[in-house]
Amino acid sequence: MGRIDDREPPSKRVKETTAGLQGFSNSIPSPANHIDPLGGQMARPLTPHGNKDMIGSKGIIKRSEFVRIITKALYSLGYERSGAILEEESGIPLHSPLVDCFRKQVLDGNWDGSLATLNKISISDDVLKLASFMILEHKFCEFLEMDRVLDAVNTLRNEITPLRIKPKRVHELSTCIICPSLHLSLGSINGIKKSSSRLKLLNELQKVLPPALMIPEGRLEHLIEQALNVQREACYFHNSLDSCLTLYTDHHCREDQIPSQTTQVLQGHGDEVWFVQFSNNGKLLASSSRDNSAIIWEVREDGVLSLRHTLTGHQKPVLMISWSPDDCQLLTCGLEEVVRRWDVSSGECVQVYEKVGVGLISCGWFPDGKRFFSGVTDSSICLWDLDGKELECWNGQRMIKTSDLTITGDGKQIISMCRESAILVLDREAKVEKLIEENHTITSFSLSRDDQFLLVNLINQEIHLWDITGFPKLVMSYKGHKRSRFVIRSCFGGYEQSYIASGSEDSQVYIWHRGSGYLIAALPGHTGAVNCVSWNPVNPQMLASASDDHSIRIWGGSMVNLNHKEAYSNGVSQCNGKKTCIAMLQVAKVGVLMLLQVHYFVFLLLGPYNKVIILIMT
Repeated sequence: MGRIDDREPPSKRVKETTAGLQGFSNSIPSPANHIDPLGGQMARPLTPHGNKDMIGSKGIIKRSEFVRIITKALYSLGYERSGAILEEESGIPLHSPLVDCFRKQVLDGNWDGSLATLNKISISDDVLKLASFMILEHKFCEFLEMDRVLDAVNTLRNEITPLRIKPKRVHELSTCIICPSLHLSLGSINGIKKSSSRLKLLNELQKVLPPALMIPEGRLEHLIEQALNVQREACYFHNSLDSCLTLYTDHHCREDQIPSQTTQVLQGHGDEVWFVQFSNNGKLLASSSRDNSAIIWEVREDGVLSLRHTLTGHQKPVLMISWSPDDCQLLTCGLEEVVRRWDVSSGECVQVYEKVGVGLISCGWFPDGKRFFSGVTDSSICLWDLDGKELECWNGQRMIKTSDLTITGDGKQIISMCRESAILVLDREAKVEKLIEENHTITSFSLSRDDQFLLVNLINQEIHLWDITGFPKLVMSYKGHKRSRFVIRSCFGGYEQSYIASGSEDSQVYIWHRGSGYLIAALPGHTGAVNCVSWNPVNPQMLASASDDHSIRIWGGSMVNLNHKEAYSNGVSQCNGKKTCIAMLQVAKVGVLMLLQVHYFVFLLLGPYNKVIILIMT
């Protein structure tokens, strides 16, 4: 709806007469001329084939609807004269005379007249009652606002109550009569100009009445957003902000949006790297290894990672790591050993957590950052405070010996493996359990950032995506990676977590398009099994992979490599696979030949001074 001037309702703007617009229209070129402001004659509108009431190449768009939606958009954008001219020139009014009359009556506060007009409009009885209730409720509130309590009582008793709908709301309105101050909290118009409150009422009525009568606000924008969303979702390589979307062309992204090139190789561990995870703010990366250590890496502004702290103290391989919600602390869990809590800034261990007679096998933070939970080898789950006090413990077959464990962002649901082929979702508050049951052994799982989806890795070389918002439902399956012996972990990632990445025993990193299940890339580079992957939550074009080859690879888009032409491992240049090395040697060879040609040219050009030039070059 266009911006409404308090003194002039929309009906007066929309229904300009031909005479009223004649002066303005005379100053514009006639549509028949189609004058191009840059010179020449503009293309004439395409004549529709067949039915003149339908437009578009496929003839499925109704001309009247198309024009009315454009008119509505013009008024909404404040182009009121343009909207009026379009109505006049097309002969297609935005609203019928009856609807225009109804809108004017509502804005003028002519409640009886608006109800009478509403009864003349062809709508269902249910819609008629609901719209009447909304108008009478507003009338009631205005009477209370003007201290016309008796009129408000009569409206409630003789007009609102007989409608026999919304009894709870009717009771609330009757309470406002006894205690007028209560109507402030029930959506009254106190402190708001009557014209503004009536305009708000008109907007609410617009949502109730059939859209053919009053076009919903922002309808054109909604249609265009839908079209852009469809194009974006159909683009397998869309991995950047939506600001790149345009109305001028159909949307297509290049493959370089996906992190598929090695930008850096990190070699700080002395044995197999089992786990890797970016911090919540994307500025740090933590890794853990079979060498009984964990490392905190810092992500610099230029995208290069450097070693910040090496965390030692575990007596067994470090199985898992977990960042605190504020990224100031880190938990590390040894293999059936203890959990250690580290201060990220100093790299110091501030607390060790253990349980007599059993080992801890997993860990994760509670959303408040003041507690954490751990899986125990006796198939229980324990909740601890930071001082080491055990707050709660859920016993029984909650987990198996090798398992993942996580909790939703609201702290209400704990998700753990309860059998080899089943995952338990436990609602702590409602005391309700639901199962995700697979036909094959589960090796690991990962929760999406919005807590709505669970990514489950299976022993049969498949990854399943489950919707866990209600009753668990299998949404998608991803195939292609290799797994036969080891625990392989996968993750969500990319812009709006539109991608799935996974390690693999064939030394490659696999990336799928989440919505379609399409395998986008298999990335070579590692020389051992890839155990774990982590996608930077802030930079959608940065991915990390941990491997049995003792290294961590950082992957970026090819556009990133234009700025970082070499991959680094703590300052040592690395090659991105055999093909890349060959390409680099070829480029170097060409460069040397070109340099020799230039030097020879200078030598010939300078003649007797060539000895000086040669000395300078040397």
